[in-house]
Amino acid sequence: VQLQAFGGGLVQAGGSLRLSCAASGSIFSNFAMGWFRQAPGKEREFVATISRTSMITYYRDSAQGRFTISRDNAKNTVYLQMSSVKPEDTAVYYCAERRSPSLRVVVRSGDDVHYWGQGTQVTVSS
Repeated sequence: VQLQAFGGGLVQAGGSLRLSCAASGSIFSNFAMGWFRQAPGKEREFVATISRTSMITYYRDSAQGRFTISRDNAKNTVYLQMSSVKPEDTAVYYCAERRSPSLRVVVRSGDDVHYWGQGTQVTVSS
């Protein structure tokens, strides 16, 4: 299984950015997907998650209303649309997979992750 995240970069505060994560080597629709991030000197933290058929989504409080997670199972890709970004959103963003037979399962903890992507840097300037 490989997860390739891309779309990061430098963006001004208040701007937008869309991250993508392309999966290969697995049946994508069998996995709940999530985005996590890690800022310098901090632990990796949950950002957003989506269930296998997009039925369920969850966000960390600070991302609610600003970020939108979505997926296209036909393209084996999960997205994170980031809007109204803030300097505190600066981090390396990782996509993650959690295999599950349940359509209601999501992935909100790193302990539940089966596969991690390699990360993409997002830097928000003030």
